[in-house]
Amino acid sequence: MSPVLDTAFIPPQEREEVLRHALWESMTAVEIDHRPPAEDISARVGFGAVGPLRVFSARATAATLRRTERLAREDKEPVVFLNLQMTGTSLVVQNDRQCLLRPGDFAVYESTAPYTLLFDEGVDGHFFRFPRAALALPERLLRDVTAVPLGSDNPVARLAFTYFSQLAVSDDMHQGVPADAVVAPSIELLRAALTSQHGNSSLARAPLEATLSLRITQYLRQRLADPDLSAARIAAAHDISVRHLYDVLSRSGISLGDWIRTRRLAECRRELAGPDGRLRTIAAIGRRWGFMDATHFSKVFKQAYGISPRAWRDHNHPRSSA
Repeated sequence: MSPVLDTAFIPPQEREEVLRHALWESMTAVEIDHRPPAEDISARVGFGAVGPLRVFSARATAATLRRTERLAREDKEPVVFLNLQMTGTSLVVQNDRQCLLRPGDFAVYESTAPYTLLFDEGVDGHFFRFPRAALALPERLLRDVTAVPLGSDNPVARLAFTYFSQLAVSDDMHQGVPADAVVAPSIELLRAALTSQHGNSSLARAPLEATLSLRITQYLRQRLADPDLSAARIAAAHDISVRHLYDVLSRSGISLGDWIRTRRLAECRRELAGPDGRLRTIAAIGRRWGFMDATHFSKVFKQAYGISPRAWRDHNHPRSSA
C-alpha cells in the first residue's frame, strides 16, 4: 500500500505523536498506550482508500487503543471498523463483550460507542473503515455483532476474510475504475457476513428501511453547505416521496428544517471562532452555509446562541488596541 509510514525514519521522541496523528487522520480518534518505551516503538503502517472505504494496514510493537466515551460522544460521522487478524492474537472489547482474534478471524466495532483494542503481542492486521450509513444495517443488528469473532465456523466470513485481506494489499484496486467497481461488492459482502452471523432473516431482509433515517441524516451532513438542499431533492436521492421523507424523520424525532438550520448555525459558529474567522466577512460565512440573507442570518444566530455573529467573532478574535 502507499503511502507508508515507517518509524525507522522518525526520531524516537516523535514516534508516539506521529503515529497518533496518522491514526486520527486516517481512521478515527483514539488514545494510544504504547507498551515499549519511545525508543523501542516500531511500526510500519500503510494507508489506502477504496472509494469511501478507508484502509489501514499495520505491523507494530505492542499497544492498547482506546476509544473513550468522550471521543465516541463527539463522533460526527458514524463508521464501522473491520479488523482482520493476520498473525498472533488481539482482543476487541465493546458493548460489554470481548473477543479474542486469532489468525484468519475478524471482528467489527463502531465509532459511536467506546471500545478497546489490545495488541499485547504486537499489531499485525488490516483495518477497514466503512461509513455506517453505507452498510445500511439496523442499529440493533450492528450492536449484536460488534466484538464477536467471525472466522472458520462461518463460510461467508471465511470468504470475506480472504477477500478483504487481498483487497487491503492490492494497490491497483485502490484507485480509478477498479476501485469504483469493488465498492458496492465490498459493502454487500460485509453485510452478508454480519447478517449471516446474526442469523436473523427478518433483520437481514429489511436493513435499508430500518436505517433510512440514518442514511438521510448522513446525506444531509455531507451537503449542509448546498443552498439548494430541499426536501424534494433529499427524497429523490433516496428514491422515496417527500411525504415518506417527513414520516421517516418524524419517527426519529427530527424536524427537517430545524435539523438543517441548527447544524448550519453550528458550522457558522465554528468558522467565526476559528483561526480564520476574520479572513472572510460574516455575510460570506453565512452564505457558505446556506444563509443567503445576512440580516436573517444574524437574527437566527442570535436567537440560537444569545449573541450576534459579530459579537461572537469579536469575543474569539479581539482586535488589537495598538
